[in-house]
Amino acid sequence: MAHLFTPLRIREVELKNRIAVSPMCQYSAEDGFLNDWHFVHLGSRAVGGAGLVIVEATAVAPEGRITPSDLGIWKEEHIGPLKRAVDFIHSQGSVAGIQLAHAGRKASKSSPWNGDRYLSAEEGGWQTVAPSALPFSEGDRLPHALTPEDIEKVIISFHAAAFRAVKAGFKVLEIHAAHGYLLHEFLSPLSNFRTDGYGGSFDNRIRLLLEVTEAVRQAWPPELPLFVRISSTDWVEGGWTAGDSVKLAKVLKEKGVDLIDCSSGGNIPNVKIPAGPDYQVEFAEKVRKEAAIMTGAVGIITEPQQAENILGSGRADLILLAREMLRDPYFPLHAAKALGADISWPVQYERAKR
Repeated sequence: MAHLFTPLRIREVELKNRIAVSPMCQYSAEDGFLNDWHFVHLGSRAVGGAGLVIVEATAVAPEGRITPSDLGIWKEEHIGPLKRAVDFIHSQGSVAGIQLAHAGRKASKSSPWNGDRYLSAEEGGWQTVAPSALPFSEGDRLPHALTPEDIEKVIISFHAAAFRAVKAGFKVLEIHAAHGYLLHEFLSPLSNFRTDGYGGSFDNRIRLLLEVTEAVRQAWPPELPLFVRISSTDWVEGGWTAGDSVKLAKVLKEKGVDLIDCSSGGNIPNVKIPAGPDYQVEFAEKVRKEAAIMTGAVGIITEPQQAENILGSGRADLILLAREMLRDPYFPLHAAKALGADISWPVQYERAKR
């Protein structure tokens, strides 16, 4: 059996293969509610054979949305529509996961196809927040620097969101601490200029993520896997580094995290990133080997043999696909044929298997 189609067991959850649908924002919700677009988008990837389908960055608070059209899990009413999608994903033999997120200073924006710009109050925008009163780009809206009381509310929001994720039936939960959003903003010395217990030293800068992780792990059943997505490097001198990621991963492992989802960048604008096939896999490999924790590889992984080689060489434990899954919801079915793996197809599609 190809490595890509070998089951992966994490705690009490088994993924039927090593292919995960990476969280991808659809910017298609109203008041945070999952709707038919999300149901079909997520469900088709489950029909397509992915072992894990992770719901897009889902805001733990209204002000944590990137745009007004983001999914949310900040109130009980959000649970029902989420559960409908979860139940369908599970009916197809896939595992449903969710990514909990807070956008920090990169919140209150219009959708990408509507300019990707900060919204005014008249347009439904809101005050953004961050570790420090420092905008993402020069000329951008100045965020409010979180007070200790504000930070406590953020932690409580993640804790409550994790409880709701349990009620919705999710089996995997991922904390979003990457791409320049709030938790990443605290991690990086380029965006965190605080002088209290949440800024300055490495230990202080990782404090909020650790407290969020502890709060989530308390709400999240011990038999279910917990992931954390990080930006493994800021790609800028003086910023967060791959070495920092290893140190962080070691601590997160002690806090009950099972897998580090290794992405990169997003916290500093106009950075030259050497994007190309496998360009982030080195981080998954480094964290896996040096922190002795499972990792996920993501970023311009588009070919079955490419994914197979990453797993076969021990560079990662899980392959997370984003844009390739937008292009081809049935990538797992096609990959199995390319790699000579005989896997089950939905019975409704069996006639097309050969």
